[in-house]
Amino acid sequence: MMGAVEVAVTDEELIVAFALVRLDNPGLDLEEIAALVIRRLGDEAMLQFASHTLAVRDELRGTLFAAAVDHVLRVVLTMRGERD
Repeated sequence: MMGAVEVAVTDEELIVAFALVRLDNPGLDLEEIAALVIRRLGDEAMLQFASHTLAVRDELRGTLFAAAVDHVLRVVLTMRGERD
């Protein structure tokens, strides 16, 4: 019997995944792109991202999927920084 393998996605990997999805889907807004990223990365990544949201906000506002989308958007917007 094999144990579960935990897949950890770094912020840098998340940014690359987000950028690739955005290139493939230029007409989507940021939240829709984040949702596609989560669907492509799978359930384990969704749980990882939702747990990060739980750690930051100390609560989950909605479903695990929505919390994971929130994390992806927070990482992307943080990495983008402020624009003039």
